[in-house]
Amino acid sequence: MLRFEIALLAGLALPLAGQPAPLDPARTALVLCDVWDDHWCRGAAQRVGVLAPKIDAFAAAARQRGVLVIHAPSDTMDFYKDAPQRRAMLAIPQVAPPAPVEITSPPLPIDDSDGGCDTPGDKSHRAWSRQHPAVRIAEGDLISDQGAEVYSALQARGVKLLLVAGVHTNMCILNRTFAIKQMTKWGVRCVLVRDLTDAMYDPQDRPFVSHDRGTELVIEHIAKYWCPVERSADLLRVLSK
Repeated sequence: MLRFEIALLAGLALPLAGQPAPLDPARTALVLCDVWDDHWCRGAAQRVGVLAPKIDAFAAAARQRGVLVIHAPSDTMDFYKDAPQRRAMLAIPQVAPPAPVEITSPPLPIDDSDGGCDTPGDKSHRAWSRQHPAVRIAEGDLISDQGAEVYSALQARGVKLLLVAGVHTNMCILNRTFAIKQMTKWGVRCVLVRDLTDAMYDPQDRPFVSHDRGTELVIEHIAKYWCPVERSADLLRVLSK
């Protein structure tokens, strides 16, 4: 069941008689983190290929309910420089974020120090040029890879709750300026969509578990130290239509 504290912390609703609290779509946004068209790690690219249509379906359902969808494929803004969704983001008046709250960042439960790739022989390089084509960028969406721009858009729309989906759970989902750590430090309440993410983790590294279990350990870490984590179906059920 969806955690009541999501709505309580976001100031969106109160739980009633033990039922899941509704979320106000007008005060909710979804940021899609680094759902690129390709990746230097073949295993990561294959998993994103499976994940992308699911992310698109969730984004479409959230959008239909009135949620603002922000596409954040880092390092690809040149590709989108003429897109109306990118121009719309740049047209939003900038709001200076507050001084970040100091929050201790405990070490991750997995070792990703070698890049986390689980397909042997792959070497790090910039393989991406745009967002994965399976994820539709619709009219009314926004495009950015800058935390200050995303923060300004949230303030302009009165958004109180930021849903975060995409990759990679132990890297960009936590560390991009538009994602969980920085937004949390700026006072934005975040929720990780736990079934629409994937970690960069090689089972040959500590703690020597399967890739899926490594991803789950990172999700559990985020739930413990950073923000709630919820399944996409549960979130859609409590987003008012």
